[in-house]
Amino acid sequence: MDFVDIARIIDLTAEAAASPRQRANLNLHPTLADPYQRFFNALHQGTYIRPHRHESGRWETFVILGGRAVMLTFDDNGTVLQRAELSPAGPQVAVEIPGGEWHTVAAMGTGTVLLELKPGPYRPVSDKDFASWAPHDRDPMSALIELWYHTARPGDRPPG
Repeated sequence: MDFVDIARIIDLTAEAAASPRQRANLNLHPTLADPYQRFFNALHQGTYIRPHRHESGRWETFVILGGRAVMLTFDDNGTVLQRAELSPAGPQVAVEIPGGEWHTVAAMGTGTVLLELKPGPYRPVSDKDFASWAPHDRDPMSALIELWYHTARPGDRPPG
């Protein structure tokens, strides 16, 4: 058995805080070729996750363990379709995103920790299809988009 105790989660959130990208993960799967990817993802407010989708059939499940997060789904033009706020206190504690659906996640503060589950294997080059309407993470506009995630509602379009 491989236990994940609170000390490992605390270390992971500290690692995320020290990272320029404000996030870090702890893989539970032994290799990237594993057919089931499962990992803890620690995020801090300010980390920008570019909207993306996975191919049809490659769902993604998120379960929140700490902090707060917002999940957004979009249409092909970047209009918000759905918004879900996740918190360990509820009412929403988990969400599954179907393959082929544009989505992103944002931390609503420090110490947000999600358990992510999805089919493998992980293929770095083809794992994600990034939205052309969303800036790259090195684009200065990405910080504004990340802030917008916190208040975006269905029907809203990204700034810029």
